Amino acid sequence: MAPSLTTLGKLPVVRCRLLQRYEHQPFVSCLAGLYGCQWRRYQRTRATPGDCCCSKLECASFALLIVTFCLTLVFLYFWSEAQNDYNDFDWFNFGNLGFWFPWSVVLLVIAAAFFSYITLLLLLAVCLLSEGQKLYLHWGHKIGVLVTAPYLHVGGVLLMTLLSWPIALHFYHINRKVGQALIMGLYLAVLCALYLVPLGMYSPCLKEEGTLCLSPALIGHRGAPMLAPENTLMSFEKAVEAGGQGLETDVTISYDGVPFLMHDHTLRRTTNVQEVFPNRTDAPAAMFTWGELETLNAGAWFLHRDPFSTAWSLSAEDRAQAQNQSICTFRDFLELASQREKQVIFDLYRPPEGHPYRDTWITRTLEVIQNESSIHSHQVLWLPSDLRSLVQQLDPDLQHTSASRAPVEELHQNHIVQLNLHYSSMSTEMIIEYAAANISTNLYVISQSWLYSLAWCTGAQSVTTNALQFLNNLSRPLFLMTPDEYNLMWVLTDVVSITIIIIIFIFHWWREQSLAFCSGSKPTLEHGTYIKFRTDVWSVSSVNILGEPAEPNLATVSEH
Repeated sequence: MAPSLTTLGKLPVVRCRLLQRYEHQPFVSCLAGLYGCQWRRYQRTRATPGDCCCSKLECASFALLIVTFCLTLVFLYFWSEAQNDYNDFDWFNFGNLGFWFPWSVVLLVIAAAFFSYITLLLLLAVCLLSEGQKLYLHWGHKIGVLVTAPYLHVGGVLLMTLLSWPIALHFYHINRKVGQALIMGLYLAVLCALYLVPLGMYSPCLKEEGTLCLSPALIGHRGAPMLAPENTLMSFEKAVEAGGQGLETDVTISYDGVPFLMHDHTLRRTTNVQEVFPNRTDAPAAMFTWGELETLNAGAWFLHRDPFSTAWSLSAEDRAQAQNQSICTFRDFLELASQREKQVIFDLYRPPEGHPYRDTWITRTLEVIQNESSIHSHQVLWLPSDLRSLVQQLDPDLQHTSASRAPVEELHQNHIVQLNLHYSSMSTEMIIEYAAANISTNLYVISQSWLYSLAWCTGAQSVTTNALQFLNNLSRPLFLMTPDEYNLMWVLTDVVSITIIIIIFIFHWWREQSLAFCSGSKPTLEHGTYIKFRTDVWSVSSVNILGEPAEPNLATVSEH
């Protein structure tokens, strides 16, 4: 059946609508006001087709804006993923400033605010360029961009794909071949680098079927500090309930020789020492007698400061229990581990100068393990490196652990059966090498699922964690895939991206060719087929197709 006259008439109309450009004066005025802070007097300066969109200073500002966007994007991504170390970051600041505050969250909020600010400026700039306007970035914004620029990061394939639209638009507007070559060369260089990045990437979670090791055992870092006040009996009980296979703590010796659990060198953060002993707030914890330590509350701070933002999840019964926790002795800690048949690992702090047990701190700790508790020595992973030979003579059944990497021969000479390392030391080759020599590896402190997944894929035998309740529910590593699946994913991503980019460039090329054909050689007629507006925009004044009257405001076509 032959197409009707109405159908034939509508085809050119659709084509013209693809080519048309409308004037958006209120929209452009708003953009320029936000970008250049020109609210009271707005004078629009349209770029001449084929010329540069702005001055050299504004070009540099726009380039810096793009770079800063990429930098802040990746900084925000990495800091948001750094939740695993938020507590360590806050504790570091507490040790230097003397008071507890969630500085990690503050930094996250600042990074998010900077990213939102830079993203808004970049969107305004792209919209102004798409409207053919010259850029005039306000000096206040330029300073704001410079403030956030000193971070080194990388963009992504998605960003480059989205940027293909404005880049293609302005590529065909530039008359100078040098300008076209420069913009395309830079864009293609970055794009190709992003496309080829997967070839040089490595992840331990890219594994063939059947090669995944058993999941690492979970050791509660100071118990379960997200569910109860750290280093208290309640915290260790919660760790056992959450599936912890080991318990980690920190041991200090009181002035009268009672080993007790305390991570900090002072009592400020985790007790009410300021209320009970206001004149000894900054005194070392080891300089208090056990009778004085017993009078302190070691749980109320947890509900008040809520270091992990998890206090809301506690039941009324748990909140009441946490509110009344006291400092835990090393003996009570070992008894709990013995009853629950859990391994223990601990840091042991040497008392300060002038302490009665300054020189006998190792033997005093061993006395508690051997004579004052029912724990078996093989349940204790002995971490302190001081006087290790003496410790091995006094109690040969202890499992000795080292906090530093060393050659296998040296570790064997010192009877080391386990390494206790920071997760940043994680290496598949290293872990395999030590495992082959019957030396296991424990990584600390891992509290995020993605980081635990990496430790799992790397082959670590155990990890120390703050988040037992979350990691124990992980049935398989995140991001686990075979090399073939990984390659297929990245190839498809690159193919889809380059296909979209090619389609965008072809569309803009067709559009510019059609615009040139439509404008023809009649741009100077005042009352003829074309009318020239003050903004150098050409408008088709009338289109009569097969005798049909023209639609009003059918098309506005720019001349190039």
